[in-house]
Amino acid sequence: MDRTLKALSLVLSYPTRELQGAMAEVGAVLASDTRLTAAARRDLRPLIGEMEADDIYDLEERYVMLFDRSRTLSLNLFEHVHGESRDRGGAMVSLVETYREGGFDPATSELPDHLPVLLEFLATRPWAEARAVLADAAHIFEALNERLVRRESAYASVFAALVQLSEASIDRQAVAELMAQPDVDPADLEALDEVWEEAEVRFGPDPGAGCPQAREMLARMDALATPAPHSAAE
Repeated sequence: MDRTLKALSLVLSYPTRELQGAMAEVGAVLASDTRLTAAARRDLRPLIGEMEADDIYDLEERYVMLFDRSRTLSLNLFEHVHGESRDRGGAMVSLVETYREGGFDPATSELPDHLPVLLEFLATRPWAEARAVLADAAHIFEALNERLVRRESAYASVFAALVQLSEASIDRQAVAELMAQPDVDPADLEALDEVWEEAEVRFGPDPGAGCPQAREMLARMDALATPAPHSAAE
């Protein structure tokens, strides 16, 4: 079990009192991982502190405002890959099968492409495989990081850490394409309604299917379905 990926999965999960109680341990895991630079570990501390000490209702509201009401900050990765095209459903089915064949049965009502769920799964895989999947999604993590930095959210540190763990060279063009999507203030209910109303459900070939980053990420997830032998370090 990769304790850092598990810890990041917990940090990105919906806040609960139980999760608050685990933050000291989660923070200790993140602070001890030398795959992260000292600066990255330091940047995670404010978020850990907020999650440990802030009022639970404030934490819940902050989480919903960021990740549930803003499509450009969605933690469902295929939202950024497939949007509303029907190919998203097929990708979900494929990912569920990948989880099952890898012996992973997430105990959650979240969609299978929910980032905390994916990170929990990757935490059970050999590091080389997990890192490769992170690398394929690094442009999404970087776009989320930049959007959260603009919002002055401490959650940005998690996505910066994921980019660093991926060891990927960021495709700036892919990031720019994601950043070009309208970023609506989640507090602006009228603007949010307009974005959701204007979203078109597309039938036919997925326009993102030819995107190398999307194709490689999905192919990598499919490859994880083949169980790998456990190493002595696991």
